[in-house]
Amino acid sequence: MNLSSTLRNIGFTLATSLLASAPVVAQTSWDMPTPYPATNFHTENIQQFASDVAAASGGKLRVTVHPGGSLFKANEIRRAVQTGQAQIGEVLISGMANEDPFFALDGVPFLATSYRDARVLWDASRSGVQERLAKVGLTMLFSVPWQPQGIYSTTELKGVGDLRGLKIRSYSPSVARMIELMGGQPVTVQAADLTQALSTGVVSANITSSATGYDSKSWEQLSWFADVRAWLPKNVVFVRTRDFEALDAATRDAVLKAAGEAEKRGWALSEEKNDWYLAQLREHRMNVVAPSAEFEAELRKIGDTMAAEWLKNVGADGQKVLDAYKANRR
Repeated sequence: MNLSSTLRNIGFTLATSLLASAPVVAQTSWDMPTPYPATNFHTENIQQFASDVAAASGGKLRVTVHPGGSLFKANEIRRAVQTGQAQIGEVLISGMANEDPFFALDGVPFLATSYRDARVLWDASRSGVQERLAKVGLTMLFSVPWQPQGIYSTTELKGVGDLRGLKIRSYSPSVARMIELMGGQPVTVQAADLTQALSTGVVSANITSSATGYDSKSWEQLSWFADVRAWLPKNVVFVRTRDFEALDAATRDAVLKAAGEAEKRGWALSEEKNDWYLAQLREHRMNVVAPSAEFEAELRKIGDTMAAEWLKNVGADGQKVLDAYKANRR
C-alpha cells in the first residue's frame, strides 16, 4: 500500500470515529390540532410559531400542526391535550365556558368592541385564564383575537325582531345565550362544518367574524353582513404541562419566546386583516352594513344582560377583572 492510500485510509477512519462520537440531538415531536383552515390567519400564525420553535430549539422540538379539525374537532382539542393524545392545541376561550363560567367573559358582547379595549380586557383577565388552565394540567402559551363579530343573514336586519325564530349558528355557550336573548334558535356548528351547514339549511344566519365568513364563503348562501362589531373573541394556545416540563430549560425558554412573538404578531395580523376580509366580502357582492342606532341599542341591552349574568356566575373574581378593565380602559 502506498503512502497516499495509507493517508486516505487513516483519514476515513478518523472521520468515521468523529461521526460516531458526535453527540446526537434528541428530537421531541408535538402534535398540534387546530380547528381552522390552513389558510386562516390564526393557523398561519401558528405555523410560524412552530417554525420559530424548531429554529430556536436547534431542532430539539418539532411541532406538527394539524389544521381544519383534521386530527381532533374543535370541541375535542382541549380534552385531547389534557389526556396526552396531543401535546399542544388551540381552542376558543369562550368555548370552554361550560366547564368554568369565567371563560364566558370572552364572549360577552359590547363589553370590549375595539382592539384597544380587547387588549385591556385580556390584560385584566389573562391571569384568571392561566390559573384555570393550570388547574387542569395545561400551561397557557399565548392568545390571539378574532376580528370583531357581526351577523350574516339572507336579508337586511333592521332590528332584533328580524332574528326571532331563525336557526342561527352558535360556536360557544356565550354565543348560544346571545342568540336565545335575541329570540333565535342556536345551532352549534364548528367552523370546519359551517359551509355545509349553510348550504344544507341547518342554519340560516351566522354570528361570526369577517375571517370566518370569508373562509366559509358565506356569500354563496347569505347576502348581508351586519358589521355590529359586538366583541372580539380570542383563541388560546396551551400545552400539556407534563410535556412542557419534560423539556430542558433552554427548549422551554425557546417555546416561551416563540409564544410571546406569536401573540404580538397575531394581534397585529388580526387587526391588519380585518379590512381585507371585509373588502373580500364586498368583492363577492355581500352587503356589508353598519347597524342602525336602534338595532345597536337593542344589542347593547343584550350585552348588559349577559355581563350581569357573567358577574353573578363568577362572583368576586369577576368583579376584580371588570374593575381592572374599567380602571385601565381609556
